[in-house]
Amino acid sequence: MDYKQSSMVDIAFDYMKSLSGPVSFFDLWNKVAELKGYNEEERDQNQSLFYTGLILDGRMITTGENMWDLRLRRKFEEVHIDMNDIYNDDDEVEEEEVDDSVDEDSYDDDEN
Repeated sequence: MDYKQSSMVDIAFDYMKSLSGPVSFFDLWNKVAELKGYNEEERDQNQSLFYTGLILDGRMITTGENMWDLRLRRKFEEVHIDMNDIYNDDDEVEEEEVDDSVDEDSYDDDEN
């Protein structure tokens, strides 16, 4: 594989296939940067781009505490997000933020 021409995320995916389990983001980034031949300045410039790429790429997932693994090695229940839970959490927060007391004196019915 020509690492210089490959994307950082593709390199990470290929590297992770050779591992048997999760890897820390920093170890993964260091390996990708090494294979790409990045100097210190290039490492600094590309680290956040790499992190964003990992998040957006569907082949890899975070397993918590900044550890990453291949999605295919994880059970559905570990990687599935039930959107109903998220919407229910949002509804609860909105209900807590609503102020039921309305100061009717603050409304001005007159149009100037």
